[in-house]
Amino acid sequence: MSSPVVISAALTGVLATRELCPAIPYTPREIGEEARRAADAGASIVHIHARNPEGGPEWRVETFAEILSEVRKRSDVIVNFSTGAIGIPVEQRIAHIRQLQPEIGALNMGSMNYAIYSAKKKAFYQDHVFVNPFKDILFFLEAMNGAGVRPELECFDTGHIGNTAPLIDMGALKVPYQFSLIMGVLGGIPGTTRHLTNQVETLPEGAHWQVIGIGLKQWALVAAAITMGGNVRVGLEDNFYLEEGRMAKSNGELVEKAARLSRDLGRAVASIEEARRILGLGIDD
Repeated sequence: MSSPVVISAALTGVLATRELCPAIPYTPREIGEEARRAADAGASIVHIHARNPEGGPEWRVETFAEILSEVRKRSDVIVNFSTGAIGIPVEQRIAHIRQLQPEIGALNMGSMNYAIYSAKKKAFYQDHVFVNPFKDILFFLEAMNGAGVRPELECFDTGHIGNTAPLIDMGALKVPYQFSLIMGVLGGIPGTTRHLTNQVETLPEGAHWQVIGIGLKQWALVAAAITMGGNVRVGLEDNFYLEEGRMAKSNGELVEKAARLSRDLGRAVASIEEARRILGLGIDD
């Protein structure tokens, strides 16, 4: 029997606003409520970016502390804080990880073009270079190791998986390895089952992995990952829609669909404590 599926929920992201999706939470209390909805629906991990009250990105440690408090008032769900940003000093991007010590911290594993293109308008409406050189990756990794925080290795393409090899050789990246395979971002690997199979075959032996599909292609990738023995991430950061034309009213609705798919395909959904055990969180290496 396959192990239960660990479901993560990416609650808010950093780019999308309520003009695009009214359900996106901004304030710590709203994020805490969305974390509760996601956990009640079957998520054992919540991935969180901080926002200011107007919806812009926020990096103050105090805001992350408020978010953590609001989440903990409602649930024992595993908290994964983001460190990903463009144009923010690395010291600022890691301060909340050092001080608050969430169980997991997201660690981007390489540089890339990061864009959103409108075929209808024949124009880009997001166009960035997401810069993550090895010196920055090592800086984040050493900070996470020092804080006892599990690095979640965010890989947008095959080369990002390969970037873990020297870190493993140096002893900076230690088992258990925890990978997120992000698929469908323009500038990264396409979101297809064929590409997912290649990504999984490229992982180091014994790695934990989850798929993160962007947009409506997410659901086919979720189904593929479940049947391949992997874990999955859904949530309003990645995809607004339950199906074409039907926007989710909360992160909980997206998690409910992922949980239903898991059970329909013959795998149970991991509880929060089962997820900690499966991923080896809280266990000294």
